[in-house]
Amino acid sequence: MKRRNFIGYTLLFITSCSATTNNSKIENKPEKLRFAVTDVVEERKLKRDYEAFRAALEEVLATKIEFFPVESFAMAAAALQLNQVDLLLAGPSEYVVINSRTNAIPLVAVTRPNYRAVIAVPAGSPIKSAAQLKGKTLALSDIGSTSGHLGPTKLLMEAGLDPQSDLKIMMLGDDGSLENFKQGKVDAWGGSAVDYQYFLDTESASENDFPILAKTDLLPSDVIIVSNKLDSQAIEEYKNLIVNNQDKLITALAKGEYTKKYKGSKLVAANDKDYDLIRDVYQAIGEGDIISE
Repeated sequence: MKRRNFIGYTLLFITSCSATTNNSKIENKPEKLRFAVTDVVEERKLKRDYEAFRAALEEVLATKIEFFPVESFAMAAAALQLNQVDLLLAGPSEYVVINSRTNAIPLVAVTRPNYRAVIAVPAGSPIKSAAQLKGKTLALSDIGSTSGHLGPTKLLMEAGLDPQSDLKIMMLGDDGSLENFKQGKVDAWGGSAVDYQYFLDTESASENDFPILAKTDLLPSDVIIVSNKLDSQAIEEYKNLIVNNQDKLITALAKGEYTKKYKGSKLVAANDKDYDLIRDVYQAIGEGDIISE
């Protein structure tokens, strides 16, 4: 249950579902594309989890794809600016920050099944709504995590609470937040619906044992970002090829140990406005500077 935790780094700084041959007439297509993933800091893990996707993408785009390992989110953003990377897979929060600091283009969105945030309490809790968390303690995951921090915070905002002053939020990581919740050291827990279900399964519990107070709609998708230094016609062709060959690509993407979360995902056109939820929360928690241009 790995999560993206990158605010500190930031402050430092398509007609078939089969493989497609290269019959493009675009003259300015590069001979190779350099591909990075923002939250994978070890080359070994990059190859372990994304090699099948790299190979499939290379076949679909009929262009050589090379890994470009990055050691931090800040390095990934800098690599885009320095023309060291062409394609970048980023989470929703990372995309918002990158988008505000570079001219990189959202190529396609990678949906994730049941990608929602929830807030839950123990059975018997007198708290029956998110609004009643005022003056209470809430355990969350990692700073900057879309489902483990920003999503639950959005639920607080929708309940009329000020996340900076109306309650005590404890950022305890995935395992730490759930452990404190299980032991009754906090009044409530917020995180992804997938982690919530995992917790129930691990504890042989049901939703009656840890009822949900609030749940978001589907959260914004992960994004494949493309460098604005590439030819605009090539970018459009890449988008069409990726979307039209998504079954092949998603099957490959979901083969990794960490990337199993993409099983059942779809590759769709990315819409920047879908990420306004992330921007709203950053403003509400006093971190508007990291998304300002």
